[in-house]
Amino acid sequence: MMVDFKKSEDDLKMQYKAKFQMDRSFKWIVLLLSLLFVSQTVYAQSGLTPQEYLKLKSVSGATTSPDGNFIAYTISVRRPATEKPGYAYNELWVYDVKAKKPRPFITGKVTIRGVAWKPDGSGISFLSRRNGNRYTQIYSIALDGGEAQALTDFDYSVSSYQWQPGSDNLAFLATEPSSKREQILRKKGYDFIFFEENLRHRNLYLYNPAAGRLEQLTNDRTVWSFKFSPNGKVIAFTASEKNLIDQRYAFQQIYTLDLVTKSSIVCVTESRKFGNYAISPDGSKLAYAAALSKNDNAVSQAFVVSLVDGSEKKLTNSAFRGHVNWLSWKDNKTLFIYAQEGAEATLSTQAVNGAAAKIILHSLDAKAVFNPPSISGNKKTFAFTADSPNYPRELFLWQKGKKLQRLTVTNPQLKDFSLGKQEVISYKARDGWEIEGVLIYPVGFEKGRRYPLVLLIHGGPESRIANGWLTNYSRPGQILAGKGYAVFYPNYRASTGYGVKFAAAGFHDAAGKEFDDIADGIDYLVAQGIADKERVGLGGGSYGGFASAWFATYYTRYVKAVCMFVGISDLISKRGTTDIPYEELLVHSGDKLENMWQQSLKRSPIYYAHQSKTATLIYGGTADTRVHPSQSLEFYRRLKMNDHPAARLVQYPGERHGNRRQTGQIDVLYRILDWYDWYVKDLHPLDGPMPPLDISEKYGIALP
Repeated sequence: MMVDFKKSEDDLKMQYKAKFQMDRSFKWIVLLLSLLFVSQTVYAQSGLTPQEYLKLKSVSGATTSPDGNFIAYTISVRRPATEKPGYAYNELWVYDVKAKKPRPFITGKVTIRGVAWKPDGSGISFLSRRNGNRYTQIYSIALDGGEAQALTDFDYSVSSYQWQPGSDNLAFLATEPSSKREQILRKKGYDFIFFEENLRHRNLYLYNPAAGRLEQLTNDRTVWSFKFSPNGKVIAFTASEKNLIDQRYAFQQIYTLDLVTKSSIVCVTESRKFGNYAISPDGSKLAYAAALSKNDNAVSQAFVVSLVDGSEKKLTNSAFRGHVNWLSWKDNKTLFIYAQEGAEATLSTQAVNGAAAKIILHSLDAKAVFNPPSISGNKKTFAFTADSPNYPRELFLWQKGKKLQRLTVTNPQLKDFSLGKQEVISYKARDGWEIEGVLIYPVGFEKGRRYPLVLLIHGGPESRIANGWLTNYSRPGQILAGKGYAVFYPNYRASTGYGVKFAAAGFHDAAGKEFDDIADGIDYLVAQGIADKERVGLGGGSYGGFASAWFATYYTRYVKAVCMFVGISDLISKRGTTDIPYEELLVHSGDKLENMWQQSLKRSPIYYAHQSKTATLIYGGTADTRVHPSQSLEFYRRLKMNDHPAARLVQYPGERHGNRRQTGQIDVLYRILDWYDWYVKDLHPLDGPMPPLDISEKYGIALP
């Protein structure tokens, strides 16, 4: 039998060719699958980007129903870049506690606030502007759904309201409308400003929607807030002589108004900063949260005053290393107390006889920093908003004896991003004081490697950084961490959450130990081997903007770049242009300007502008009354007149003390990231070109 070697050879070649192609195809499949896996892994491990941050939502408020079976809550949704400038939308949702399900009630392009339950729990009321109404009114919607109905239709806006217990009446606050004569003069162009004169009070009214019956309860003072007694027969309210924000901070008193006799009395006469307050179930006592004195910079203590004989008791221990911010009655003898303790939060019970407070819920155990709760009528259901290092505010439920439960996942996409590890750290200041702060490590942090560092400084200074979600448009912590930065938020002296003594350390000492603490934090992070000493940036708003300007000038050796947002540059002119001059005097400077000219001058960044070697981005709104835009202009002028090569001033028309419209927020976010990358990460020279001025291609809108 003859063998066809030629055919066999051809067959063999074909077999090898087929096998080769199969092997090659298999290898390509393996390679493609590997690449796909790698790409998915890289995507899952990528840091949070500005584009993705701008898509995040947050739960902005929560209110439990009287029976505790439902929670009405709002979700804040940022406007997209393509829409006309405006504030974030605020949607209304309801969570069914028994069914464990959320339900959208009013969503889309709506702005809802002031959510409350009707006393019988049959429906939800809220404040909004609907159907083209130019004024904010009160609306209600039934729990079983349907269309929202207007409860009020006034020719002025309602600023806040409450249901009267046991009735269908509403009490609300509204500013007196302009007179017909004033309206006519305004239309004719005679709309002159009589500065801090010709003011109109915010009055308290009682209204029955069914009967259309309106009763004005106050007329000779401005009412800032109010609270019904549990039986609905008395209203406690805070008020001042004039309708000025400075009066609210510095000159409020607490009154009670008997709705039967219509008589009112002052029950707390000492003016200072007040938090919330409540009348006991039996009507005999008023509990309130307030500053310790007129010189205490923030609400820090719990007090109880007798409505029978006027006697008063301070419940907070003088050595308490925290700040009491809120309280509510559990029963006639016991209060619920919410407090900031360092970077954490606690809920406690406090006996009015002065016994020590007992913590019943701690944010460390909950692994989320919660806000003051909304409590059901039976005191068994607590609704919270809370956030953590890993997510913005969500809705939470707590029932005594159980763990805090997270009810919503508003941003499921966050699981696709790697976030920088976040932890609370502490260090010794140069004079031995213990200073705390929150550090976010760079995504993919490697021990032993030094990273560029950005410090983000809170305002106030009567504020603090909690160990929760810390990323926003002006302090983009996790976005910076995703770009390879270490990010530090120091709770420098004068911050809240660490007791009255700590908060008072900045009194009469602006830019003193406060900002030394920040410099010591930089030294500490360098000594720990985390931060690259040659690549440090710093930014913040308001008092944080003051710190930014201070580090651009006095402490210029520490930082390559700063971002100064609505910041202070001249303590002398600031005191003459702010809308809170008495608050500034009482809780910050501590003396009249005439007695501290030289100290104010030498604690002003403009005094050191000539020595700046720091790239300085200055930005803020043109309508800011808290820190006047002239503070930014003065600082820019002093830098430029000293031939500073890297100073830029950006102003946002119509914005006040912080940007609320999405357009200004988007620009700030991208602009400060560019500034840090340019001068801190990439170390562009100070005397070279600045980052691009026009960054509109990053906004996410199509231009013709």
